[in-house]
Amino acid sequence: MPSSVTELQSGRAMGHSTIPGPILLLGAPGVGKGTQAKELVKLWGIPQISTGDLLRFHKANGTPLGLIAKELMDRGELVHDDLVNEMVAERLAQPDTARGYILDGFPRTLKQADWLDARLDAKLAGRPSTQPQSLPVVAVSLKVDYNQLLRRITGRRNCPVCGTIYNIYVKPPKVEGVCDLEGAALVQRADDTEEVFAERMKSYAALTEPVVDHYRSQGRFAEVDGDQPIEVVSAGIIAAVERLRAK
Repeated sequence: MPSSVTELQSGRAMGHSTIPGPILLLGAPGVGKGTQAKELVKLWGIPQISTGDLLRFHKANGTPLGLIAKELMDRGELVHDDLVNEMVAERLAQPDTARGYILDGFPRTLKQADWLDARLDAKLAGRPSTQPQSLPVVAVSLKVDYNQLLRRITGRRNCPVCGTIYNIYVKPPKVEGVCDLEGAALVQRADDTEEVFAERMKSYAALTEPVVDHYRSQGRFAEVDGDQPIEVVSAGIIAAVERLRAK
């Protein structure tokens, strides 16, 4: 893992020369996937594709897929895989994905991973292996200790006025419970509790372990220590993608 400014800069230079292709970022709640996705988007100039963002877009714009999703959610039902797959397929057809993209929240299940692999195989059949569009998905998982994740989640406090986020363990306000900028009382999200976190972790493990096994068995999986400074984690992801692409 890079341990100096020079090594970090070298890692970023390597990232610029790497053809990223499709990259799946995996990680438990609170691990920092969103932050790292934004770093990789800036580095490689490729889009981040989040199923949550896609769902909100389709619902807000009243698209045919969004109307179906809204009807399901209004009935308290989950949006099924086939509908999510259609949203992803539509997004992947857009030209900004030609060099690659960061997948966030998809594929979440083994069924979705199988669908994505089959779609890419069918679409890319016959293309030279040197083209970005011919690269398979590689998966990089960010690992952080359970107790550290628990502190990240349960320690979060938000300012309802300016939106500044604090953490009572690692980034506390100057005055307990009060925003440094606005003087407003900080609030804790209803789902930032230990009980909710424990359930989310169980669900994540149950859904994601088969996805991890799927990519690991094909030599397309790597783990990166996510409990480090942002730039160090970014360099680790870049190095992992480089190794996986070299295969």
